[in-house]
Amino acid sequence: MSIEIKVPVLPESVADATIAAWHKKAGDFVRRDENLVDIETDKVVLEVVAPEDGVLEEILHDVGSTVLAEQLIGRLRGAAAPSASAPAPAAVEAPVVTKVAEPVLTPSVRRAMGEQGVTSEQLAGVAGSGPDGRLVKEDVAKVAAAPDPAAKPAPAMVAAAVVATGERSEKRVPMTRLRKRIAERLLEAKNNTAMLTTFNEVDMAPINELRKKYGETFEKKHGVRLGFMSFYVKAVVEALKRYPEVNAALDGDDIVYHSYFDISIAVSTPRGLVTPVLRDADQLSMAEIETAIKELAVKGRDGKLTVDDLTGGNFTITNGGVFGSLMSTPIINPPQSAILGMHKIQDRPVVVNGQIVIRPMMYVALSYDHRIVDGRESVGFLVTVKELLEDPTRLLLEI
Repeated sequence: MSIEIKVPVLPESVADATIAAWHKKAGDFVRRDENLVDIETDKVVLEVVAPEDGVLEEILHDVGSTVLAEQLIGRLRGAAAPSASAPAPAAVEAPVVTKVAEPVLTPSVRRAMGEQGVTSEQLAGVAGSGPDGRLVKEDVAKVAAAPDPAAKPAPAMVAAAVVATGERSEKRVPMTRLRKRIAERLLEAKNNTAMLTTFNEVDMAPINELRKKYGETFEKKHGVRLGFMSFYVKAVVEALKRYPEVNAALDGDDIVYHSYFDISIAVSTPRGLVTPVLRDADQLSMAEIETAIKELAVKGRDGKLTVDDLTGGNFTITNGGVFGSLMSTPIINPPQSAILGMHKIQDRPVVVNGQIVIRPMMYVALSYDHRIVDGRESVGFLVTVKELLEDPTRLLLEI
């Protein structure tokens, strides 16, 4: 019995998609719910799994092909799983049994396999370096780098044209759909908004002292580290309450003011920068904020973010400081009216009460759409964030 493998229903506003990676070859045996192919849209990666045990009979569209919703991309022939306890006459099934016995592969590992041309057979027997012996991307890289005379280039790598001249080389790789979408949105923001950026600096010593004093107790009680982001989110929410224009958006000739506080958090993933949304941030405790951000970061790393995770958001926080950025001018995430950039915390000499002292200082930058937000509101918003971070007790007292 032949079973059709189709592209799933695509998210709203997504017209087509690209086949990112096939995890099986024609003729391979697959088990029910095993991932067959990754379908990449400009928002998320969709996994298409096998509806039942069988053999992948035919692949109709290779990696890199553009496909539409519910389009036929392959066929699966239903069959019972080979049994390791099969009688002697069925010895021909033995190679298939060894093929099925493969480690559990996370989406990030599968993606790394597709990018580096590593098959599941090559990973068989490899001891994973992750938790509980789980395979991670670094294990795939080691296997790809190991010399293997019998190995052949994977089809996914054909798209990358390499031109070598002596010791100089170039590799041409098509942009992913997400990278294309990021480029489009950034260009749209630059061209279609009256964007300005205002700067300030924050003395982070009070927050550092709080984290040092209560960090261990906080982690024991809540099971998550007390980071900086929960302080940033709390300060931003309070500032948005005082300056509703920064929490607004343009819709044609109308300004839409939001009475809720959905904060987009910029997260770097293997596929590019995404901004999953922390919903109703004003109703979350510090521990709930830290837990939610950790979950979103893990989902982003593993390619598990959904369209719902990425949809909406009234204001964005991006933390380039984790990569060492000292100062930047972040670009607005349309249709939002502003974005706050946090940067590296660095010891610098500053004047306090007429004395030069060394303090852990951080530059903050607010980029805003001047069509909605005036200078008074933008500067007032940033000063409010600064004051709340420099005196975090005010966050608890809401003053």
